[in-house]
Amino acid sequence: MSLEEKNVTRLDSNYMQQYDAYIGRQKRKKQRLRRRLVLFSIVVLIAFGSLAAYHFNQRALHAEKKEQYEQLQSEMASLEKEERNLKEEINLLNDEEYVLDIARTNYFFSKEGELIFNIPDEKPSY
Repeated sequence: MSLEEKNVTRLDSNYMQQYDAYIGRQKRKKQRLRRRLVLFSIVVLIAFGSLAAYHFNQRALHAEKKEQYEQLQSEMASLEKEERNLKEEINLLNDEEYVLDIARTNYFFSKEGELIFNIPDEKPSY
């Protein structure tokens, strides 16, 4: 028999009405289940997306702070080196012999009976 030929009639009995009601309840139950699953999936996707966005923002912020920390560390190291150099220079400037040596070389001061000759650093052109 083909699908077009339906010679079976439907009975309108109490059983068939209960069966139809049962089938209707099952369809509505499946439909509610699908809606709940879709809603739950949407909530999970939104939560996951929010957490992923937060994670990537935190990673970018951490990288930026790490770079800033390294830059400040190098700056601090250079400032500590400069501080050590300045303290050493202070100690040297407290020494009278060092000050007199600087005065002789830079300002042409001389000791008693000492002659100073200024010799240029350049080589003659001849």
